[in-house]
Amino acid sequence: MIIDIHTHMFPPDICNNRQKYFQGEPEFRLLYDNPKSEQIGASELLRNMDEQGIDKSVVFGFPWNNLEISRLQNDYIMKMADTHPDRLIGFCCLNPAHPEAAGEVERCIRGGLKGVGELAFYQSGFDDRTLDALSPVMALCEEKGLPVLIHTNEPVGHLYPGKAPMTLLEIYRMVQRFPRNTLILAHWGGGLFFYHLMKKEVKDALKHVYVDTAASPYLYDIAIYPIAGAAFGYDRILMGSDFPLLKPARYIRDMKKAGVSEDALLAISGGNAVKVLGLSPGC
Repeated sequence: MIIDIHTHMFPPDICNNRQKYFQGEPEFRLLYDNPKSEQIGASELLRNMDEQGIDKSVVFGFPWNNLEISRLQNDYIMKMADTHPDRLIGFCCLNPAHPEAAGEVERCIRGGLKGVGELAFYQSGFDDRTLDALSPVMALCEEKGLPVLIHTNEPVGHLYPGKAPMTLLEIYRMVQRFPRNTLILAHWGGGLFFYHLMKKEVKDALKHVYVDTAASPYLYDIAIYPIAGAAFGYDRILMGSDFPLLKPARYIRDMKKAGVSEDALLAISGGNAVKVLGLSPGC
């Protein structure tokens, strides 16, 4: 089974009238002001899945500041996941700093969503205030046994829209703050996986942490696949395309080109996600 752990989709009104949603949402505008920044709905995602040979996709929208927009988006995700339960796995997405965030997450769990994400802090990174704001949502996900997918990025290199001002120490402190949560760190966890090689402390701190491959072709040489496999373990890597940013077949081609074994490829492209999402193998 091939599972894409990281895809975005939006309700029709947001896809067709994105400018209407820019007010009060500087992060959304930053990422989607450019008309070339594609937005899609469920039909486009499902068509791409068929073309690319993807069995299931984890779907979410954007961490809006406005909770009403988050509810609009989460309602759409719930409806589409309910309509296509064999193909789409919905996550609740919102700004966890909102005082009613935990209530919205609880509503989404009752509505059938299977996790929370992609949570992102594009302007703050993981400072103490951010971690405090995350706590109620994290506590709820820990209680329910649901994974949380969090945007992370490398602290060095070129700038691009959505690259947040975070450090590896901040990412690590976030992981330490929530040691019992199952965490999926997007975009290779900003490189944190390398420190899994340390002999003390870090290996234990990362025991419930996974990384996804989202946007990897834009960020890293394909050598990252065997290097991450050796440093962190192929059982801790999840294939995420960030579609519609990139198509998932690109990742599979890159992994094969990098010399990833067939067993490791099967784990990254679906087997690991089955475990993280609590799915029955083969379903």
